[in-house]
Amino acid sequence: MITDAFSRLPVAALLPEVLQELEQRHNLVLQAPPGAGKTTAVPLALLDAPWLQGRKILLLEPRRLAARAAAQRMASLLGEQVGERVGYRVSLERRVGPTTRIEVVTEGVLIRQLQSDAELADYGVVLFDEFHERSLNADLGLALCRQVQQFYRDQDPLKLVVMSATLDGARISQSLDDARLLTSSGRAFPVAVHYRDIGSLAREAAQWYPALVNLLRQLLNEERGDILLFLPGSGEIQRLSKLLQENPDFSGLSLCPLYGELTPEEQQRAIAPSVPGQRKLVLATPIAETSLTIEGVRIVVDSGLVRRPCFDPVSGMTRLDTQRISAASASQRAGRAGRVEDGLCYRLWSEGVRLENHSKPEMLEADLASLALELATWGELEPDDYLWLDSPPPVHYRAACELLEGLQALQRDARGQWQVSAHGRAMAELGMHPRLAHMVIRAKREGIGYAACQLAGLLSERDLLIAHSGYPDADIMLRLSVMEGEAAPMKMSVRHGALQRARQLSRQWQRQFRVKSSRYDRSQVACLLGWAYPDRIAQRRGAEPGRYRLANGKGASLPVDDAMAHHSWLVVAELGGMKNRIDARIFLACELDPALLREQFVDQIISVREVCWDPRQQQVVAQKRETLGALTVQQRRLQEPSAAEIQRALLQGVRERGIEALPWSDESLALRQRFAFAARFDTSIPILDDNWLQANLEQWLLPYLERQTRLEQLKGLDFSRMLMALLDWEGQQRLQQLAPERWTVASGSRLRIDYSDPEAPVLNVRLQELFGCATHPSLAGGQQPLTLSLLSPAQRPVQVTQDLERFWRGSYAEIKKEMKGRYPKHYWPDDPLQAEPTTRTKKHIKGAGGNAGAD
Repeated sequence: MITDAFSRLPVAALLPEVLQELEQRHNLVLQAPPGAGKTTAVPLALLDAPWLQGRKILLLEPRRLAARAAAQRMASLLGEQVGERVGYRVSLERRVGPTTRIEVVTEGVLIRQLQSDAELADYGVVLFDEFHERSLNADLGLALCRQVQQFYRDQDPLKLVVMSATLDGARISQSLDDARLLTSSGRAFPVAVHYRDIGSLAREAAQWYPALVNLLRQLLNEERGDILLFLPGSGEIQRLSKLLQENPDFSGLSLCPLYGELTPEEQQRAIAPSVPGQRKLVLATPIAETSLTIEGVRIVVDSGLVRRPCFDPVSGMTRLDTQRISAASASQRAGRAGRVEDGLCYRLWSEGVRLENHSKPEMLEADLASLALELATWGELEPDDYLWLDSPPPVHYRAACELLEGLQALQRDARGQWQVSAHGRAMAELGMHPRLAHMVIRAKREGIGYAACQLAGLLSERDLLIAHSGYPDADIMLRLSVMEGEAAPMKMSVRHGALQRARQLSRQWQRQFRVKSSRYDRSQVACLLGWAYPDRIAQRRGAEPGRYRLANGKGASLPVDDAMAHHSWLVVAELGGMKNRIDARIFLACELDPALLREQFVDQIISVREVCWDPRQQQVVAQKRETLGALTVQQRRLQEPSAAEIQRALLQGVRERGIEALPWSDESLALRQRFAFAARFDTSIPILDDNWLQANLEQWLLPYLERQTRLEQLKGLDFSRMLMALLDWEGQQRLQQLAPERWTVASGSRLRIDYSDPEAPVLNVRLQELFGCATHPSLAGGQQPLTLSLLSPAQRPVQVTQDLERFWRGSYAEIKKEMKGRYPKHYWPDDPLQAEPTTRTKKHIKGAGGNAGAD
């Protein structure tokens, strides 16, 4: 019977080569399209391989549903019940017996097995099915199995087979010591692919769903067979289900949702054959993408979307992003239509859209805290000691190690290197996220183990509550009351599959820790959450409800109509969605009493003595603060800070506000301009621009500070004298020679030179005051002519020149005519070089002469 079943599968032709290759070598890569039969045929074909020598076969599946389905299919081919020669082990469920030779497990189960038995002594081969998904645990499992090969099974090597329909076979083959790559023939039945672009779900949901309903109606009317529709998440499944249930055109259709939060019975209903005479529409997440044959499905409709977790190591938060699937996933999904007969696949995007060849490995985007703890427990914390397909990103990995250190799972040795602690080993044995493991172990010591097990079970699953509109209230106590058997609050319903698994997990850990049911209150729950999420203790920002600052320094928020939004302190268990938001959205939280904060988290509260610049108050503040991360628990005024502390803080204020914020006088600004000009000719003179002054505050400003706390209080300082003090006596004389402040003109007036343009200083002077002056004035020892802006008696510019002699010979004659007409009472000689300079009208001129010079 098995032989007959195999002969109908495309992979059957490869089975002799598979057996031969594993007889001779340790690693193999098998690429077989959907429907080829690799998941069931390869393990069964290996059962009697002589090199197994009685050892078992371990088959890894990425999901619980796929693991159960694969085991049931193989057992049926053998004419047996699950738990005889074929069994499975998944979270909360175990169907194996003393005669079991093939164990189908999820990837997390493999990790636990490796940690308890590093040799995998009872197993001869590990098959990694659907490896193209590149989950974190699949990559970790393969890396640890490679270590088993290298260091633990020299005499009787463990054999590894990596299988998928759509993987980067050549790259994986090379990473497995150039393992042979075998490729199976195509699907059992062809699938015709059509493209139907119905717009963007993210931007055009109001049009997207009706367009999808129209397509489904068309397929039901024009095509035969059941339909499998891929959507990114359960939310979209529920929304579409409601639309279809309200539409009479779909009244005879059996709607079967299929996603991870459903109970095993509900999932089984989706993959079972349809009731005779009734068509079925399976609304599935990517859970149906691999390793499943959904009976009766002939048509696949693919949204082309997937929801993936993306970890931000800076914030320590994970958000769910809706992304386009890869070309590999699109091929996998289409393959679901060709399992039992010719099929159709409708892709809801344009044919010209380019997809990435393969999905990005979860290793590159995920929270790596669990992986780091597993490596530390295995014995080698440094990722470079392992053979990875894609190494953990260093920034993500370091963030994970720092979190584990904060949870006391890692500690520093004498060389400052991280090592796993006894507490960390105990955490790893629990098989839950390190945050929750730390919480449960500590809670057992503190006598609140039951509450911790309930909370850990709750947080290990998706939110138990669904709001009839919008999001449910964030209060985690509502979920715990449902865990304890109470009804859901009004306008909310319960995810029964998630509730069932949460309760199962809680009972499992209660047995493991030998804790009994007991009462607990909100303060104990807040304490437990604080132990698990110390970086997510949150303090409300100001009086505005709903806006919080987390201990890690990031922002988070709640809608103002959420009951939790009005508490001063929270502990946040779940948040995300930061991609297009300033603040993360809080989904689960518990109120935290400030008194409890001081009592239970005293070891994390640091007392800080601060004398600093406060940008909000624009002044120096002296205070003693008690902080928890980025949060201020308490703040008191600091009495009598030292002058040095105040001065340093004020300098920080200058740095933040900029040099231009200082109370510069016109005189001091003019002096800075003189410095800038003189520095062109003497490098020993500083330029005194904003950059130089900012970089040298301690040199020119600090010596003159006393106990000023605001920049306005610096108005009493003589900035000109402070700047001039930067030069010794000789330097000051040199500055005066190169860039005199004033110039004495022929009339005897001492006029200020304008150095605002250091390339061309200007002297504004009335034309009449230069009569009799033939030599053009210059600065910097004759190196820079002084630009003369010649003025009328009314102080209006009439000419600009850098050559006074040429002006007398040329332009003066025309200007003289104009000036005589406008200012007839003033003296306008025909020969200005022979005339006396003057500042007065003709009747006051008594005749005088003189020379001009600098001072």
